[in-house]
Amino acid sequence: QVQLVESGGGLVQAGGSLRLSCAASGRTISSYGMGWFRQTPGKERDFVAVINQIGSASYYTDSVKGRFTISRDNAKNTVYLQMNMLKPEDTAVYYCAVRTHYSGSFNSEGEYDYWGQGTQVTVSS
Repeated sequence: QVQLVESGGGLVQAGGSLRLSCAASGRTISSYGMGWFRQTPGKERDFVAVINQIGSASYYTDSVKGRFTISRDNAKNTVYLQMNMLKPEDTAVYYCAVRTHYSGSFNSEGEYDYWGQGTQVTVSS
């Protein structure tokens, strides 16, 4: 079992920055890809970014490319999401997750197990 705890969310003005952290415990995550998703009320959880096991490759949804950066520190068993130039439409609860399935659809929730409880990000205009 892996327990994930997200932190770093909050209220920020448009154009501002936040850095989310996802701390894992119970098992090392160095053998797994890690993803970030986000969800707004009444909508499904959407893929944001994913990073491979050693941090050498990452992929983003189009709407955050050039603004968000996913990274990881396997020594600290932690994954990060640096969010710059935030927009009101980035407002959501952000979740990290462990990628345990590799069918090729890294942006699908079904590829992931062990979700955190989420952290709220609110961007004001």
